[in-house]
Amino acid sequence: MIIRHANTEPQPPGKASQFTGKAVGDAILPATDGVVINTVTFEPGARTHWHAHERGQLLFVVAGYGLICTAGQAPAPLRAGDWVWIPPGERHWHGASPTTFLTHTAISLGATQWADEVSADDYASTPHPFEGQPE
Repeated sequence: MIIRHANTEPQPPGKASQFTGKAVGDAILPATDGVVINTVTFEPGARTHWHAHERGQLLFVVAGYGLICTAGQAPAPLRAGDWVWIPPGERHWHGASPTTFLTHTAISLGATQWADEVSADDYASTPHPFEGQPE
């Protein structure tokens, strides 16, 4: 199957209740056989809420700098060209750093279980991992 870009205007990805800050998405492949593919651009400070995927998620960072955090761990930096595999059922969040945009393509497998917002205090306490990097 060839999937051609059909969206003329980016749309909010998912429900507003699943994101903090402004993010726009491009649905590449709406739910097909349990697979959803979206390209999402997060403005500085924007991020998903905590969530998990039934069969996992694969992220490819297209542009910018961002963060990914698995429950119980410190956030890790994301840069253009990075691939991230999130195993099935792993509670996590991802989004832009506090001062940079981030664009990633997300391949989500199975249902997504959305949870609570990443608190402003938790996000604000995240060290900026890109000091000295171009923004």
